Amino acid sequence: MWKVALLVHIVLMTVLMGALVIAIVSVPALADQGMRLILIAAALGFVAAIPLSVYVSRRILALTREA
Repeated sequence: MWKVALLVHIVLMTVLMGALVIAIVSVPALADQGMRLILIAAALGFVAAIPLSVYVSRRILALTREA
């Protein structure tokens, strides 16, 4: 399970980080503090992807075992 979770984590982490960075860059009020907020967004994307990747990998494995 952990191999699948790691692969899913890489994808989810990249998507979450990208979405958060785009949100920071596109809002003019946040652009002033961009360098600090982008680092926070990257860390938040990394951490938030952990439980999501475990959940998704469990669902993937459960669906593939049934088939």
